[in-house]
Amino acid sequence: MFIDQISVFLANQTGRLADVTEVLAAEKVDIRAMSLAETEEYGVLRMIVDDPTRAVEKLRQAGVAVRVTPVIAARFDDEPGAMAKVLKTLNDACISVTYAYAFISPVGGGAAAVLRTNDCGRAAAVLTEKGIELMKAEDIHK
Repeated sequence: MFIDQISVFLANQTGRLADVTEVLAAEKVDIRAMSLAETEEYGVLRMIVDDPTRAVEKLRQAGVAVRVTPVIAARFDDEPGAMAKVLKTLNDACISVTYAYAFISPVGGGAAAVLRTNDCGRAAAVLTEKGIELMKAEDIHK
């Protein structure tokens, strides 16, 4: 039910994003989804990859600050309003979404959204109860 998301903390300097992606590329780690948020001084790169264990190991060896966070990934049709339904379901259950980013699902087609909430366990239960499919780790990870 949970997906391992890798969060990388980057100095806001030219080339840092390229450095991180080059480490993963050299290790044949496939980035399935990513989001980059930045401030003037640093950025937070969030990624869903096919092999999070290997990615974390190799990034740490390269001196990159990295953390693993459990998130959920809701699967839905790739059509207008589908993500709104997912978010309304969470809102109706008084579950706050801390952040989200969407991607086209590599398995089974359609779209998916990575969601970090104030209570991922409860969010997963509510979404499942309402018939919204959650991706499993094996749908994304090796």
